[in-house]
Amino acid sequence: MRARARGAQPIPPGDFGGEEFYDDDDLEELDEGADAAELAAFDAEAMGEDEEERAWQDRERAGRGGERDPHVAGGQRLQKVLAHAGVASRRASEQMISQGRVTVDGVTVWEPGLRVDPAAQEIRVDGTRILTNPDHVTVLLHKPAGVVTTMEDPQGRETVAQYGQRFLEEHPELSQAIRLIHVGRLDTETEGLLLLSNDGELAHRLMHPSYEIAKTYVAIVEGQVEPWVPRKLRRGIELEDGPAQADRVTVKDSGPGGSIVEITLHSGRNRIVRRMLAEVGHPVRRLARTRLGPLGVAGLAPGQMRRLSREEIMALQKEVGL
Repeated sequence: MRARARGAQPIPPGDFGGEEFYDDDDLEELDEGADAAELAAFDAEAMGEDEEERAWQDRERAGRGGERDPHVAGGQRLQKVLAHAGVASRRASEQMISQGRVTVDGVTVWEPGLRVDPAAQEIRVDGTRILTNPDHVTVLLHKPAGVVTTMEDPQGRETVAQYGQRFLEEHPELSQAIRLIHVGRLDTETEGLLLLSNDGELAHRLMHPSYEIAKTYVAIVEGQVEPWVPRKLRRGIELEDGPAQADRVTVKDSGPGGSIVEITLHSGRNRIVRRMLAEVGHPVRRLARTRLGPLGVAGLAPGQMRRLSREEIMALQKEVGL
């Protein structure tokens, strides 16, 4: 404890002297055996007194208490929230905030000491939404053929909802109140990449027709695919519910006994790949979705799942303008 200067008067109880005036997230700990280099690095991360004073003045000038004030009494410090979300260290996060690169509920903030509720408020850095709610979970499932893309099935068939529940049971560190919903659909007999999520905004964008992102499928079809078929699918064909067009079509293998075709398109219409290939004379025997935007299913066997990384979530958000 710092010694009191000679002649200085003790601070009366109630004027900070008899009570703590910091809180838990102001405290950072170092190992007892930290060497000089670690101590220096620790000090370098801390905000200096001059910077704290400027931050306080900025906060005063911001006119707190207005309708758009994002400050939440009792919340967490914004730089701590950003650091825990993996954006950057606390020190680097403080710099981002002071540079006006961070918004909370659409309001640009400048003071690192701002307190926020990461579970309820939308926080963005350079326009990109940051996942700060620890209960937001998005899972990539390699859906097996025969599994129904519904939350329940009156016929008693296996559903993707059961896989979502299984994932939560295998990860007890997650809140068991989470309910994972399928993002879009795959036909019962179609296998491959399907997302399960409780991130409502991301799921809405991924399913909305105006934000359709590229989807890649690999199909095993009947018959030998002639060279004109890929060209026709890329130019577009007319189906009963309107025109349909592929972005890319690649014949991986072809012979009289059947062919393997990879097709990429943006449309999310019902059974669109099966209908397009049937229209050009090649009914589908087996179909798998292998990619959704920046995501791939490689490395996962049918029935396996994994949680998306922060980088994958941000790549998906970029695809749909979040």
